[in-house]
Amino acid sequence: MRIDIDSYKEILDTITRNKARSFLTGFGVFWGIFMLVALIGGGQGMKELVNKNFEGFATNCAIIFPQPTTKPYHGFRKGRTWGLTYRDIDRLKAQVPEIDIVSPMLSVWGAGVTFKDKKSNCSFKGLLPNYVNVEAPKMYYGRFINEMDIAQGRKVCVLGKKVYKTLFPGGGDPCGQRVRIDSTYYQVVGVNYSSGNMNINGRTEESVSVPITLVQHAYNRGDSIDLICMTIKPGTRVSKLSPKIRNVIGQSHDVSPEDEKAITIINTEVMFSMMDSLFSGVNFLIWLVGIGTLLAGAIGVSNIMMVTVRERTTEIGIRRAIGATPRMILSQIISESIILTAVAGMSGILFAVIILQMLEVGNTTDGMVNAHFQVGFWTALGAVVMLSILGVLAGLAPAARAMSIKPVDAMRDE
Repeated sequence: MRIDIDSYKEILDTITRNKARSFLTGFGVFWGIFMLVALIGGGQGMKELVNKNFEGFATNCAIIFPQPTTKPYHGFRKGRTWGLTYRDIDRLKAQVPEIDIVSPMLSVWGAGVTFKDKKSNCSFKGLLPNYVNVEAPKMYYGRFINEMDIAQGRKVCVLGKKVYKTLFPGGGDPCGQRVRIDSTYYQVVGVNYSSGNMNINGRTEESVSVPITLVQHAYNRGDSIDLICMTIKPGTRVSKLSPKIRNVIGQSHDVSPEDEKAITIINTEVMFSMMDSLFSGVNFLIWLVGIGTLLAGAIGVSNIMMVTVRERTTEIGIRRAIGATPRMILSQIISESIILTAVAGMSGILFAVIILQMLEVGNTTDGMVNAHFQVGFWTALGAVVMLSILGVLAGLAPAARAMSIKPVDAMRDE
């Protein structure tokens, strides 16, 4: 069998053309894996950013606060104002055993805190030590309010992050310093760096927290409280307890238990559940779009390999004629498909990681990363395994086509 120089040139030209086509097809795999990794990392970062709004907040929490009545009850007209008292705490503990922690809050709006020549507006909150079970503090300096502060009537306070930076622009530990709120001086015992956006009578970073007894005495609040925060024991849902809680509160204040606006209960469990459902849907769409794009790229690889086999019919026939076995042809075609898919896919993963890293670096505050826009090790490893499987699948049909070529038919085609 005689093969002239022109035939070799034709084979080389065919391989060169296939390389260009392979590059264009590989771009489909590159784009698919880039989209998948970038979307997964971006979705993870967005979830962290959203969760920071609820940072430290209990997921099984309920907040009760009074509003004017909207229904007449026990001879009282609608529109009547009423308020919560300390006795409501004991009633809830005694009559609703499913409640774990009950923590009241008193607030003073428009308060100003002063240190030397620095002044900052703040939300002034009176709390009990057990409030940490509702909203966990992130102490940067010092400590939170404790039971000894309540028992001994200590005039101590915990500054929020924004208040601290305004009063102490030079930084440093402020514990032991005295700040003035209205006409009363308080000793700073801690700085709370919690930055969640849950607004319970003012954002945490813009607040100054003191023992609730100090607010009662300084502002003559007596037995009244502004709102009640509570956590529910595991295995119980806030939504199921809401009617029982309204009945306990309503009966003691002559407010209709069916008046949901008068006895407002904010259920954080519902908010967290909604966020989980939202991001579950987002993750499903991310995987759907990413895998769909990857499959499109794999189909493109399969098509280009099929064209490659068709154009290399003579070459494959020659190899079969000089002793190449079907297994060798199969191995060559599938190897080319895997290499093409792997190179394009790994390039896509690398490019996606670089882009996500740039997003992460750009999303920093005070040198601290707000959210991590990256994928986990096992996710990246899973993507590599998926690429290998797609490479094998993409090469199966072209390999079967190549194995069916007979030397005699190849020469006749030439």
